[in-house]
Amino acid sequence: LHKTLKGVDWRTNILLTSTFFPGVVFLIFFVLNCFVWGEKSSGAVPFGTMFALLVLWFGISMPLVFAGSYLGYRRKNVDLPVRVNQIPRQVPEQVWYMKPAFSIVVGGVLPFGAVFIELFFILSSIWLHQFYYVFGFLLLVFLILIITCAEITMVMCYFQLCAEDYHWWWRAFLTSGSSAGYMFAYSAFYFYTKLEITKLTSCLLYFGYMFIAALVFFVLTGTIGFYACYWFVWRIFSAIKVD
Repeated sequence: LHKTLKGVDWRTNILLTSTFFPGVVFLIFFVLNCFVWGEKSSGAVPFGTMFALLVLWFGISMPLVFAGSYLGYRRKNVDLPVRVNQIPRQVPEQVWYMKPAFSIVVGGVLPFGAVFIELFFILSSIWLHQFYYVFGFLLLVFLILIITCAEITMVMCYFQLCAEDYHWWWRAFLTSGSSAGYMFAYSAFYFYTKLEITKLTSCLLYFGYMFIAALVFFVLTGTIGFYACYWFVWRIFSAIKVD
């Protein structure tokens, strides 16, 4: 995919793919675990388990990323449905509601709206020890989330292309991925309205784990939006008939 989109610095791309996301998650988890160690809690993760996670990361995950990248870059580029001009066109001045910041913020509302009710019950089961047993409905909500992310991203991409702005790839990722910001904001609202946590360590644990959950949600929804937009752009340009 990086090769098809004419990416230039493939070494940096491989390095960031294998280290950035797991590195951020591991760093936050390690710092939070240090606070739990300081409280002498039995819920702290032992040092041996942390070391085993590092071994799995550097011994299995990173080599697989390097192997997959090597095999991917050896394959032939995907043939684009139309001929791409080598000289980039100048993007005209956009109206205020087509600016990237506005469209990204608005695009995350619908995906979050599809899951925020279920998010309340999930947070209650995690932090208030309530039973959660409607996993079939959770699967349905997840499917609705996928459809919503794909649809809102394709609609925003269509408006963007109509405005002659062809820089769609990162905006497609951020349009649906911005729903993670609403998710983290809702978790802060839930903290102040439903929980009675006063200790500093407990507060750090809550916001640290919710930040990790929001980061995972950001990558998930952003990936769905990007691939939906990639398929949409491919289909509409494949329909162009050039004599």
